[in-house]
Amino acid sequence: MPHHQQVKGINVDAETRCIHYHSPIDRIAIKFFCCQEYFPCFECHEARGCGEPRVWPTDRFDEKAILCGTCGHELTVTEYLTCSSTCPSCSSSFNPGCSLHKHLYFE
Repeated sequence: MPHHQQVKGINVDAETRCIHYHSPIDRIAIKFFCCQEYFPCFECHEARGCGEPRVWPTDRFDEKAILCGTCGHELTVTEYLTCSSTCPSCSSSFNPGCSLHKHLYFE
């Protein structure tokens, strides 16, 4: 495993892909604000999470909440939202389509 964080979900692989999102560029996990645990996606959190989903408030965007599944680098919410879908540490591509779901994770 390229990182040392536990990522919960369904059929999670070494780069944080899951049963719901498993393309080559689906390689991030999100630390959910409500339970402070990493999941590959909101659907995995619904299935295996705390049952009380809460989004990251804007005044906490400076906290590390995104995990690159390739290198294990943790990004703050702000870094992730401004990274142009590329890990600033290893340059791996992230799925730009994730932005369609950002309202499920971030205020």
